[in-house]
Amino acid sequence: MSRFPARAVVDLGAVRSNARTLGDLAPTAQVMAVVKADAYGHGLLPVARAAVRGGATWLGVAQVTEALALRAGGVTARVLAWLYAPGAPLAEAVAADVDLSVSAPWAVEEVAAAVRATGRTARVHLKVDTGLGRNGVPPEDLPAVLDALLRLEAEGAVRLVGMWSHLAFADEPGHPSMAAQAAVLHEAVADAERRGARIEVRHIAASASTLTDPALHLDLVRPGLALYGLTPVPQLGGPDRFGLVPAMTVEAELATVKRLPAGHGLSYGHHYVTDRATTVGVVPLGYSDGVPRHASGVGGAPGAPLGVGGRRLAVAGRVCMDQVMVDLGPDATERAGDRVVLFGTGADGGPTAQDWADAAGTISYEIVSRLGPRVPRVHVGADPADAPSPRIEQEVP
Repeated sequence: MSRFPARAVVDLGAVRSNARTLGDLAPTAQVMAVVKADAYGHGLLPVARAAVRGGATWLGVAQVTEALALRAGGVTARVLAWLYAPGAPLAEAVAADVDLSVSAPWAVEEVAAAVRATGRTARVHLKVDTGLGRNGVPPEDLPAVLDALLRLEAEGAVRLVGMWSHLAFADEPGHPSMAAQAAVLHEAVADAERRGARIEVRHIAASASTLTDPALHLDLVRPGLALYGLTPVPQLGGPDRFGLVPAMTVEAELATVKRLPAGHGLSYGHHYVTDRATTVGVVPLGYSDGVPRHASGVGGAPGAPLGVGGRRLAVAGRVCMDQVMVDLGPDATERAGDRVVLFGTGADGGPTAQDWADAAGTISYEIVSRLGPRVPRVHVGADPADAPSPRIEQEVP
């Protein structure tokens, strides 16, 4: 294995703990751990196993290929895949016992074709566009789609097991649109049941509503960000307010440490100029690794925070493709190879993913999920009962 001078350390024990905490916060609902996008950058298979070990009974992914990767990795928990275009490998998904979302009228025939190809009954969740205006069947189209699904169910081709939706203002607890969207979903379920459907699970709550609105828990909650120990409602408090522990720490080794005189510019465009003789360091991660260029330190404002030797410093100057700079100060004792933390748990006062999100004008979801593939994921705290995953670059007991 080639050695890369940075890594994302993922604490699977934190994932298990967060899954248990989320289950405790929604005691009347089942928990679907959302592991799409390579588990928000944390590693699909290791995280999925840890979430199930922590009590999640479902796993949620966007793409069908993600669901198939879970099955290929030996994960047997119930899996829902919800985002696909015509021609997706639905027959493979049905054969692999994956639940499929139906989010448009054309998808009914695609699922029916998959059933004909496999000879197996497909489990489907009908997604209702209750107001987000994104994926899902609008209420006016629901009767026709329901009739088509129930005809297939009468033939034994499908089983309509769920109805669900996504909230438009989930990160604004108390927003009146959430109750309105839930009402649309409830009416859609009631209509489906009047037509003879037997719905097992209704679900609309993702992380934010799991943490803040028990009325939206229904039969199943779908936490994603919170599973990784981050809060979707930072305006209400950090992860510790909800009993969550951030699972990812991104760290690197200083590649270069050197002295520079006062008045020396750092990085492209010299947007940062040393105000005294100082020591500067090169951190070998850049925007090709997912470090946001908007986290640069320009215009006299500090960049995103960096933890160095127990101190909280900042990105100095422009973020480059493969590296960022840090002004270590005139009395620095760091040397090449010393550790720099971009973000982690924050328990020791160090920087967090939310700090980086604030610095870059984005959300913590993007900070963790955009981390590039050349950054190795090092999974720690694995349960000995779980089989090792091909995705794991290294495991540390």
